[in-house]
Amino acid sequence: MIINVNECTDFRVLNKRVRDTADKDIVIKGCIGQRYIATGAGEKKVTVHGTPGNALGAYLNGGEVYVYGNAQDATGDTMNGGAIIIHGDAGDATGYAMRGGKIYVKGNTGYRAGIHMKEYLDLKPVIVIGGRAGSFLGEYQAGGIIVVLGLNGDGMPIINNFCATGMHGGRIYLRCGKLPHKIPSQVRAEKINGESDMQLKGIVEDYCRYFDGMNAGELLNANFFLITPNEENPYQRMYTDN
Repeated sequence: MIINVNECTDFRVLNKRVRDTADKDIVIKGCIGQRYIATGAGEKKVTVHGTPGNALGAYLNGGEVYVYGNAQDATGDTMNGGAIIIHGDAGDATGYAMRGGKIYVKGNTGYRAGIHMKEYLDLKPVIVIGGRAGSFLGEYQAGGIIVVLGLNGDGMPIINNFCATGMHGGRIYLRCGKLPHKIPSQVRAEKINGESDMQLKGIVEDYCRYFDGMNAGELLNANFFLITPNEENPYQRMYTDN
């Protein structure tokens, strides 16, 4: 099914067509900020050409969303499963409270990517950011994995201020030679080689399958900082049984 947004500019009309169709493969052309696209989608594949609005793929439950352009704020809000692949940048609060699934961003994200991420049993959400992330990356992170690859090549720091503030679970991997900003005392940073971490290796390999010109071996053959909660972290003692 192909939907031309010129025929249904109202986001409610657009989303009803996506939700009601029996087609499993949906292409949206000319998207200009319509919100809530693919909300709660299960088995459907939704391809968006243009710029989707806030809460793209919110509560996604196993579907796939491909964006050929940039995405606005709260992409993947509270998603449960599936994948969102963005061939551009993503706005603030990418992956807000996500509890499953994967978000792959070729470019940058805004502030508070991965805020309140969590995991449960086999549900372990993943965010991979190809460029850099804004301030408060992984704020209050309770689980899941965030990877920032820093592929911009513009000399800018791959993270901004207050990374991992309130973090009490999960992991953050930063591909850089040194930490560009101070991290909170409640977390610890360990310098590793990317090829030595099998979990990171699998995630980066998956990411590279979606974007032309990406070479997992080259990306992994670099220094990363692995950020995890400090065992003495008061947040960790408050929110987990460890």
